[in-house]
Amino acid sequence: MPPTVPTDRTLPHLLARTAREHPDAPALSWRGTGASEWTTLTWAQVRDRVAELAGGFAAHGVEPGDRVLLMMGNRSEHWLSDLALVHAGAVPTTVYNTAAPEQVAYIVRHSRARLAVVENAAVAAAWEGLVADPDTPLATLVVVDGAHTGRGHTPYGDLSGAPGGAAFERRPAPTPDDLLTVLYTSGTTGDPKGVPITHRDMLANATAVDAVVELPESPDHICYLPLAHIAERVLGLYLPVMRASHVWMCPDPQELAGVLQEVRPPQFFGVPRVWEKLASAMRAGIARLPDEWRAAVEGAAAVAVEHAAVRERGEPVPAELQERFDGVRALVLRPLLARAGLDRVTWAASASAPMPLEVVRFWAGLGIVVMDAWGLTECVGVATANTPSTGFRLGSVGRPLGSVELRVADDGEVFLRGESVFGGYLGPDGSIRPATDADGWFATGDVGRLDEDGYLWITDRKKELIVTSNGKNVSPALVENALKEHPLVGQAYAHGDRRPYLVALLVLDRETAPVWAAARGIDTGGDWEALAAHPEVVAELGRAVEAANARLSRAEQIKYHRTLTEEWGPGSGELTPSLKLRRRVVRERYGAALAELYGD
Repeated sequence: MPPTVPTDRTLPHLLARTAREHPDAPALSWRGTGASEWTTLTWAQVRDRVAELAGGFAAHGVEPGDRVLLMMGNRSEHWLSDLALVHAGAVPTTVYNTAAPEQVAYIVRHSRARLAVVENAAVAAAWEGLVADPDTPLATLVVVDGAHTGRGHTPYGDLSGAPGGAAFERRPAPTPDDLLTVLYTSGTTGDPKGVPITHRDMLANATAVDAVVELPESPDHICYLPLAHIAERVLGLYLPVMRASHVWMCPDPQELAGVLQEVRPPQFFGVPRVWEKLASAMRAGIARLPDEWRAAVEGAAAVAVEHAAVRERGEPVPAELQERFDGVRALVLRPLLARAGLDRVTWAASASAPMPLEVVRFWAGLGIVVMDAWGLTECVGVATANTPSTGFRLGSVGRPLGSVELRVADDGEVFLRGESVFGGYLGPDGSIRPATDADGWFATGDVGRLDEDGYLWITDRKKELIVTSNGKNVSPALVENALKEHPLVGQAYAHGDRRPYLVALLVLDRETAPVWAAARGIDTGGDWEALAAHPEVVAELGRAVEAANARLSRAEQIKYHRTLTEEWGPGSGELTPSLKLRRRVVRERYGAALAELYGD
């Protein structure tokens, strides 16, 4: 574990130290479009490239305190530009690639950014009108690929070797209380909120996270979630600078499986939907194994679950159980995980939304105990975490980190305060509007409970609780996770606000459903509508709902359901860029289907 980093330092301090102490260690790897080989920069080369780019930004008019917008995928230019802007004293903000034009326009106006860096000419086309708009301060549009100077674009290459580097070197360095970034929460409703984060906020959180996560020196990290997501920004940008990690850029999440197999990282973070999809792919692969291999996997999984249960209780693992676990891990589980590139994982984590316990148990059966964490952009990502060394409870989101305090109000809402909790939301005039009460507590909007051992259990969002016409409060996430425990159900939406009972929309799992059908001789020729309507599939989904209902209270039970075949995602609008369910969008888009379930 690296030494504790004092919070009176800044990100530029960390980069200088890491480049000095680990100059030849690999820092950043990426593949260009269509390339098969990786390009890698060492930490010394990163330091030099960041200094060059910082001078280039300064030469193009970027002043300390300026807001600069970045709209790119996970590519080297994005990562390096973010660090360079911080070194120039500016405040970078990454905009989600999936942001709608009206959201982009809102962020441009609200941030008062004068310069933006975008990926290519196609993306730039949507920004050109904002540059021309006299009501926005945006004046310079830097384009990485395919810049058209005739359309007012500044080629990204112009940042390299631009005059003005000497003037940049004379600028005062950022201080711990200067802004490091502003992130706009994607939100499930309404306009995004600007969350300002200082160097001090980030370092308090990063130091607290590093204190509870045990990893090898300079660990590999695959950067595949958007850098507008606080988790990836911390894990894929800030912590690597602090830890001298090796970051591997994965620009397309569809390529994640291949990158995992190449990198075989010791750490892997995924939001619940990512872990669910990986679990579906693993189940599909296991289902194709010969009978004797499947039996071996099932036997090994039983041992792994037993091993995890002992650790979860905080008890010493008996020598006999440890010996059995080591044996099945070496002979069965690691070779199986190696196919997915997960055989070297020592720290696996999830956050952003509650993960179905069935998925957690599936991974525990493969020897990977996924450590659920919880937090918000407003507390720099992580407030509570399960950890292998200090204890965990599967299904909970762990205990508070050292950088925060936590309390649960009488109505179940979780409150936070501490050195990594932000100072307030960014106003359109650039001021910061406090978002805490007189005692410094921030109302998170999440509902949960603390158990007798101090573990937090998140049950739902306060504003998303369903209140039936009978006055019963129901957690939709609890119901949806119960439904998703069946492998055929990839996604679920529970509905019933001001209604006498609940209904649900179920989405067939794209990985598991074809394997399940093939094992039963069902062949619909790739027709998903026909597969969803097949009598055996209909009957099995009915049993899935019955099984979920058996574990739910009467008010939480699903009376009727409908099966959908199109997967929900950020592109189609049902999920946020951080893969949280946009309940309002689903409710509006499938309003007619929901009404039919009530006989309206």
